[in-house]
Amino acid sequence: MTRPLPLLRDWNRDYWTSGADGCLRFLRCTVCGRIQHPTTPVCRACGVGELELRPVSGHGVVQSCTTTQQRWFPDDEHPFVVAVVAIDEDPAVRLTTNIVGCAPGEVHVGTPVKVTF
Repeated sequence: MTRPLPLLRDWNRDYWTSGADGCLRFLRCTVCGRIQHPTTPVCRACGVGELELRPVSGHGVVQSCTTTQQRWFPDDEHPFVVAVVAIDEDPAVRLTTNIVGCAPGEVHVGTPVKVTF
């Protein structure tokens, strides 16, 4: 059993597939500039449906984290860190993600991170 992938729909496909080239992208409102995450068909701030997929730096800061000892899938690292990360372009946009590339004990609130695919 492997980790399940998100169900792709017309309104979320761009977000879930945009990282194939190693670049993180979010929908951004062309009117007010707000980043939309999770993906939505209209801007949450101004209600306009003019959204475009735009790249972001992929940098962020850990806001909270937990080290998980339970191996849920055979391909999980053991132990692994799940964190809530605020992206640099808009700290109100948060991603829940696994932290990779460092020991679990090195991750704490305030740790700077960069996306990897």
